[in-house]
Amino acid sequence: MPEPTSLLLTRLHAAGLTDVASVETAAGGQAATAGIARRTDGTTLFVKSFDGPPADDAFALEAEGLAALRDAGMATPQVVHAGRDLLVLSALRTRPATEPFWERLAHTLAHLHTTTTSPRFGWHRDNWLGRRRQVNTWTEDGFEFFARHRLLRWLDEPKVAEALDAADRAALEHLCDRLPELLPERPAVLVHGDLWAGNVMATPDGRPALIDPAVSYTWAEVDLAHLWTTAPPPEAQAFYDLYAELTGLDAGWRDRMPILQLRQHLAVIAQFEPDWGAADIARATLAPFRRRTSREQA
Repeated sequence: MPEPTSLLLTRLHAAGLTDVASVETAAGGQAATAGIARRTDGTTLFVKSFDGPPADDAFALEAEGLAALRDAGMATPQVVHAGRDLLVLSALRTRPATEPFWERLAHTLAHLHTTTTSPRFGWHRDNWLGRRRQVNTWTEDGFEFFARHRLLRWLDEPKVAEALDAADRAALEHLCDRLPELLPERPAVLVHGDLWAGNVMATPDGRPALIDPAVSYTWAEVDLAHLWTTAPPPEAQAFYDLYAELTGLDAGWRDRMPILQLRQHLAVIAQFEPDWGAADIARATLAPFRRRTSREQA
C-alpha cells in the first residue's frame, strides 16, 4: 500500500492536476485520507481520497451538497475535481478562535435554516455520511423520516448491533414511537447534515465556511444538535444564544438535544473504533425509554 501522500499525489496527477509538486497530510478527517496539495505556482488545494470508495458517486454527491449550501448562501470551498477516487477543493483556513467568527456563523446558519424550506423531508437521492449511505427517501412526515432514516436505520449495522442489547434496541423503537410527544413539529429545511465543529472552517477572508456535508431537508435542529454534541470551544458559546434569537427557538431547545444527537452517536458507533464514548452516551439517552421487565417491576 503506498504512503497516503504518495497515493494522493499519484491520483492528483492522474486527474490532470500535473502541476501539483507535493502533498502534506491534513489532520481532522475520519473517513478518508486528506492532504494539502502544493502547486508549482505556490498555491494550495485540499484533496481527499478513500482507500476504497464506498461507492462511485460518493465524491460527486459531496460536491453536489457543497453546491447546494453555496447556492443557499453558505460559504463552501470551490470544487476543482470530483471523481470516483478523488475530491479536490479550493483551500480554506483554520477558523479563528474568536466570538465574532461564531456570531457570524450564527447569522449565516440561521439564514440557511429560515430561507430554505421543502414540503417534504429528504433529498432527491441518497448521499453519504462518512462511509455509510444516508437514505433520503422523500417522506411527508418529519417524525417518520427522522425515526426511519436517521435512527432505526442504524440498528442493522454490525457494530451497533454489538453495542446495543435487545432492551436498548427496543428502547430506541419506543423512543421513535414517542417522537411526536418529545419534539415539536418543525418544517423541513436544508441542513448541512454533518455539522460537527471540525467541519467549520474559514474562507481566506475570514468568513465561516462549511465542508463535508451530508445534505437533506429535515429539521434545522439536527444541525444545531450535531454542533452541540462535539463540544465546540469556549468562544463558540455566543453562537447558540444568538442562533436561538435569530430563529425564534423556544427555551427548551437544549433539553431536546440528546434525542436529536442519537443519530450522530449511532453513526459513530457504526463506523469508528473506538467510538469515543458514543455507545455509552446512546445507552444513557435510551435508558428512560427502556421497558421494565416483569422481574424488575416486582
